Amino acid sequence: MLIVKLQANITALAIAMLMALPLHSFAREGVDVGGNSVMAKLVPAQDVERSAQQQYAQMLQQAAAKNALAPADNAQLRRLRGIAQRLIPFAIPWNERAKDWRWEVNLIGSSQINAFCMPGGKIAFYSGILHTLQLTDDEVAMVMGHEVAHALREHARERMAKNAATGIGANLLGQFLGLGQLGQTVTNYGAQLLTLEFSRSDESEADLVGMELAARAGFDPRAGVTLWQKMGAANKSAPPQWLSTHPSGSTRIADIQANLPKVMPLYVRAKKS
Repeated sequence: MLIVKLQANITALAIAMLMALPLHSFAREGVDVGGNSVMAKLVPAQDVERSAQQQYAQMLQQAAAKNALAPADNAQLRRLRGIAQRLIPFAIPWNERAKDWRWEVNLIGSSQINAFCMPGGKIAFYSGILHTLQLTDDEVAMVMGHEVAHALREHARERMAKNAATGIGANLLGQFLGLGQLGQTVTNYGAQLLTLEFSRSDESEADLVGMELAARAGFDPRAGVTLWQKMGAANKSAPPQWLSTHPSGSTRIADIQANLPKVMPLYVRAKKS
């Protein structure tokens, strides 16, 4: 019931905001990251979203069995859902499928410094990222915006398609553009959704799109700098950039700072409205 109510509230808010803000304004303002990957189109979106829904439900069941799933009246969960309600309406212009997603936000008790958004709008935060980093609302919005951006930009579909293409053999890919065999192969990769690793370019793209989402929702995009400073302090033993698929903290901060002039006007406008 709470999930249905959250979805209804988000949908109503999205309609109101989209009526107030012409869609063409999104094309003229904000970050420039180009279109979604062509590779993603090789994987049926509905199949990936169905798999994500199943895996998300299993994860929640496992967390509940361990008494690690936050109840609806948990203060931090209410906080997360409130931030999501502000962010999600601005996600729709980035991906037309997002308006039909059954968005969910849940909090899992764990020391992990982690959060994610699976295809179809399935968001989860681990309590460790909130407690260890002592995140402000602006910083939470940057994390959530980043994770939502992965779903909007269909990075999971793209990564699964590339994995499937590698497994099948690039020379055979043309035979499967119709897509039975490839679709079946992708299904075999479905188990990776919770552990899928994105590329450096995916992570950088999600940083920028997430920053714009947060700014449009009235959250200070400069929080991306303090977020990655905190993340860096908590991950002093992290491998250097050239040994990791993730950009280094200093690179992410530099990219965020370089793009702040593109999103600060959106934030200022949102705060005035």
